[in-house]
Amino acid sequence: MENSLKKIFESKVDDIVHGEFIKFSKGSFKNRYLVEAKKQKNGWAIKTGPEFANYLVRACLEKTAGDIEISGVIVATFDVSKKAEFPVERIKKFMGIQQAVVNTKTDPSKVIKLMDGFPRAFFALTFSTPDYQLKIKAKAPKSAKPAGAGEKGPKINFCSLKTPEGDIIKDLFFDYAEFNEISVNHEIIIEQVVIPQGIEDPVQLREQSKRKGKIIRTIKIDGKENKAEVEFEA
Repeated sequence: MENSLKKIFESKVDDIVHGEFIKFSKGSFKNRYLVEAKKQKNGWAIKTGPEFANYLVRACLEKTAGDIEISGVIVATFDVSKKAEFPVERIKKFMGIQQAVVNTKTDPSKVIKLMDGFPRAFFALTFSTPDYQLKIKAKAPKSAKPAGAGEKGPKINFCSLKTPEGDIIKDLFFDYAEFNEISVNHEIIIEQVVIPQGIEDPVQLREQSKRKGKIIRTIKIDGKENKAEVEFEA
């Protein structure tokens, strides 16, 4: 599985990438897709912003067999418990958002099936396996807004993962897979919203509109800083 930033930089834009970028309006969005990692004696310690939550949950669960304890929330605009094949403790509703509170033991394949069915739901789930210790804050992420003047960068602490496995490291840091300490920051610049023709329904119009612009990727690796830039339409 590849994360959306890697797909964009490698010109592999798909429906998953498109779904992630629907929330962006025109403007410059700094401090997005934040991720950092440190090499440890028996693996890596990784921290990310909320944009990587679904990616991390899926990447870890796809390599996990047998029932595991899972807790957290699944955030959507609808009640996902009606389709979930595992117990949902309760549904919290607020301003059109529904959070399914999860605290159960289940097979990872059932969570992945729900993710496949509802790819735009937000899976803020925490679990531990022999190879992955994943912690994600059990809340909805904040909406994307253009950066304000003098805005300070946020802390990278929404998702935390410890693992001895190197596949996730190679995917997140596809341009610099060898390091002791690394952090990556992205500025997403939306220059144009490409609106499809012949669609009148406002929901469909929003769903099918594409964002066009560029991404500036700033990498700090072992004390050195590098930048990369790519144009995209998603």
